[in-house]
Amino acid sequence: MIWNEKIETMPLADLKNLQSERLVKLVNYVYQRCPVYKQKFDQAGVQPSNIKTIDDIVKLPFTTKHDMRDYYPFGLFSVPRTELAEIHVSSGTTGNPTLVGYTHDDIKLWGEVMARAFCCAGAVPDDTIQIAYGYGLFTGGLGAHYGALEMGMTIIPTSSGQTKRQLKIMQDFKPRILACTPSYCLYMADEARDIGIDPRSSSWKIGVFGAEPWSESMRGEIEATWNMLATDIYGLSEIIGPGVSQECHLKTGLHLFSDVFYPEIIDPDTGKPVAEGQDGELVITTLTKQGIPLIRYRTRDIVSMTSQPCKCGRTSPRTSKIKGRTDDMIVVRGINVFPSQIEHILLGIDGTHPHYQLIIDRQAHKLDEVEIMVEVDEKLFSDEIKQMHSLEQKIKKEIEAVLSIGVTVKLVEPKTIARSEGKAKRVIDKRSL
Repeated sequence: MIWNEKIETMPLADLKNLQSERLVKLVNYVYQRCPVYKQKFDQAGVQPSNIKTIDDIVKLPFTTKHDMRDYYPFGLFSVPRTELAEIHVSSGTTGNPTLVGYTHDDIKLWGEVMARAFCCAGAVPDDTIQIAYGYGLFTGGLGAHYGALEMGMTIIPTSSGQTKRQLKIMQDFKPRILACTPSYCLYMADEARDIGIDPRSSSWKIGVFGAEPWSESMRGEIEATWNMLATDIYGLSEIIGPGVSQECHLKTGLHLFSDVFYPEIIDPDTGKPVAEGQDGELVITTLTKQGIPLIRYRTRDIVSMTSQPCKCGRTSPRTSKIKGRTDDMIVVRGINVFPSQIEHILLGIDGTHPHYQLIIDRQAHKLDEVEIMVEVDEKLFSDEIKQMHSLEQKIKKEIEAVLSIGVTVKLVEPKTIARSEGKAKRVIDKRSL
């Protein structure tokens, strides 16, 4: 089943015409409504009249996460706040978070692309779906919810956590579709065994997993453990949230809904396009969003892309799984974490040094664990243990307030953390994805 057959199977020539029409409209829209984009276009020497087809997109300037931060909160918006139906916030690289907003039409668009995604994974309107992504400022839960509503599925909005309750709900209501992070899916398998449930006998037959990087070996383990089809979904809050692209049952790449999210793959160093099939940075233009449309947004995600139609019948381009990042962002339990956030916090706490290290680990079928080693003044080690503990708890509290995840803090003496002549190694990721 294909949710929007007219669009998703559209001949490539017709798709290009639609993209061109929408880009021309978008450029005029942001030039008139967003002073930041007007300034960026003027500085680049580009006028809306210069954009006639989708091929002209390369004339437009890039948008970056720095723009999101520098013009926080509403500088990049193209509508007044009073026209926003919903706001979501994710952590930024330092002080300011990333703010995104949706008009009523944007919410409808979100529901549409998520319905396409669920349908692509194999869901049908009669299904029951258990959504175990977090609800709230994180876009995962509500994005999935809107798509399931659009499809007409029965929704069990369990959100994240309360694992034993998740399993009881699965047993009682027999949902066929599960949406959550892949690591949480495996974590639930261990919990299931502990309370006498055989994961292979569960009602879940299709998993829609995203919000964190995961490998083919992890897919194989999920499918063998739960006897389900495990599919990958991709999205980012700046673009819309989940629903930018999704694997079909063939698992030969993620179908990117390019009638509304136009993709480019560029060399991250030069900004120039790379050849089809080559690895590069994914750049996305939101062709139809109203609240905060973004032009040529650099996602920092490294992927490859093919324009060859899929055997499932969809003609949209397909990207690979994420192969890496061009910045230092890491994803922990679905949360974006930047080492620079840690540095920003430590610089404001007396007694700490600007030398720290994040150690991320994931034991078999467990959730990610984060330990932060922090160098502190040598005199603290001769002080009372009570003072050490107080500082440790202060650091822990402030970091958790910014990152929204639990961490363990370990205070160490000066020069304990290895130095490097080059870029400091701030992150040790021991996870076997």
